[in-house]
Amino acid sequence: MALVEPVNKSICLEQVCASNYRKLFRLIPDLTSLKDGATGLAPRHSDLRIRIIERTPYTLTIELSHCFNYELNTSIAPAVTIRIYLDAQLAEVLNDSVRAGVSQVYKNSSASKEIMNYKWRLNYFLLKWLDHCLATGYCFNNVDPLINSLIKA
Repeated sequence: MALVEPVNKSICLEQVCASNYRKLFRLIPDLTSLKDGATGLAPRHSDLRIRIIERTPYTLTIELSHCFNYELNTSIAPAVTIRIYLDAQLAEVLNDSVRAGVSQVYKNSSASKEIMNYKWRLNYFLLKWLDHCLATGYCFNNVDPLINSLIKA
């Protein structure tokens, strides 16, 4: 994928985070009512898992990942930790399965340009991944598919 380098990265980053928020809620409409997590299914595609990490009155922290081996219940990259700001309607990637969080990578806050570039890459990746998930037709429900298959059997 070609590198996208906007002129004003801070404004574009805010727009990407706002877009990611809208896309997450299109993908998982009942996101705020999930207890622990859910599984998204799409025909001929690996499961998409969401796990609730933390819930506060104004934020929700989740992990979004693909599950390629359901029997072993393993999540494989890409896996991202996302903080959702419910009041501001923004979704920001905190880290992914490959990279550490911004605060662990950049201890010195004077590295603002590097921090912005780092955040941009993480959040732009989520934007593209959510586009893919929406185009693929993932459908989320609150029932785990393994339990659902046992009920139907």
